[in-house]
Amino acid sequence: MKLYDTLSRSVKEVRPLSPKTVKLYTCGLTVYSQPHIGNWLPYIYWDVLVRTLRASGYVVEHTQNITDVGHLTSDDDDGEDKMEKGAKREGLTAWDVAEKYIAIADKEAKQLNLLPPDHLVRATSMIDQQVHFAQALNAKGYLYKIEGDGMYFDTAKLSDYGKLAQLDVSGLEAGARVSVAGKRNITDFAVWKFSPKNSKRDMEWESPWGLGFPGWHLECSVIARETLGDQLDIHAGGIDHIPVHHTNEIAQTETVTGKTFSQFWVHNNHLKVDGSKMAKSTGNIYTLQTIIDRGYSLDAFKLFALGKHYTTEGNFTWENLEAAQNRLNHWREAMATRWQEALLTKTAEDIHAADFSEQLATLLANNLDTAGALQLFDKIADKALAGAVCGTCLDTVAQLAEDYLGVDL
Repeated sequence: MKLYDTLSRSVKEVRPLSPKTVKLYTCGLTVYSQPHIGNWLPYIYWDVLVRTLRASGYVVEHTQNITDVGHLTSDDDDGEDKMEKGAKREGLTAWDVAEKYIAIADKEAKQLNLLPPDHLVRATSMIDQQVHFAQALNAKGYLYKIEGDGMYFDTAKLSDYGKLAQLDVSGLEAGARVSVAGKRNITDFAVWKFSPKNSKRDMEWESPWGLGFPGWHLECSVIARETLGDQLDIHAGGIDHIPVHHTNEIAQTETVTGKTFSQFWVHNNHLKVDGSKMAKSTGNIYTLQTIIDRGYSLDAFKLFALGKHYTTEGNFTWENLEAAQNRLNHWREAMATRWQEALLTKTAEDIHAADFSEQLATLLANNLDTAGALQLFDKIADKALAGAVCGTCLDTVAQLAEDYLGVDL
């Protein structure tokens, strides 16, 4: 299995720390609002990754977090906690907002036929562990206090800070990534935030430094360590996580453990809609329910997503989704030939299911070549409709679509 590793900027062979066992961590949703189609894109890719690894004989232990506290609206550790913002918007408590959107996310993940993670962990379920982790950082001399704000990580103490994003820290200027606002260094980040004075939050906890809540980056370091240990084989997420979130995860985890946090850092690119970034102001934010309401299958949406490589930018249009639906219909029509006796007699150009399985596995093991995998299914569908594939072989093909892609034929 080969994947593109962001840290080395190269495609490398996956060599797990423990033979035949892959420890995978994927960054989860912030559950403060309705997920849109762009939010689901990475989980479709990582689902195929898990399926491919398991089909290749690996045992995959997969952890995914649920961000239900601490994700602020700005990368400069300023602004409102997204959970508190959601609570005000809906007239609920932050706890109720979390429950609402966790339930929606669970429902939609099942609709997409995504394999559930082995560990699906809420940030709020590991507050004590996050406090202890922060204490370990503090004991090593990496935290400092900004009065009325929080406990911050001093990135200047690390010689290799920013290695994932290849940041030129010395060349950064205030405002280029974060504001200074009392920080010793532009890149310093909050590990523990203090609750605002004279304003009670729905989610806040006592700590050695005062009442407050964990910084966003802390939860992933802690949840990964508590469920998978000090070191991971693969850490996955969106490209937007590279310069801040994942960079800060690496900094704090490797400071505590003294070990390489993850062997691989794998990132998916974004999805645009009609060539533009999704935004409420333009009215181009679509959900899975929007797709269903328009009469399309969610399997078709998965084929649309998998039609491009995970590292390239996608562009959602209804025309593109229509093409994906047509592709799905073509495959399903081909699978239906299993029960057409007239076609089953034409076996002169029959294929061997084992050959197809090997070709599919090879494509997906090559840095998740999902586009190539879909083209392989296209060829089999064409042959089946020409009467050149036996029913037994098509049974195998349909099973492989489920096993590798999570698509029902």
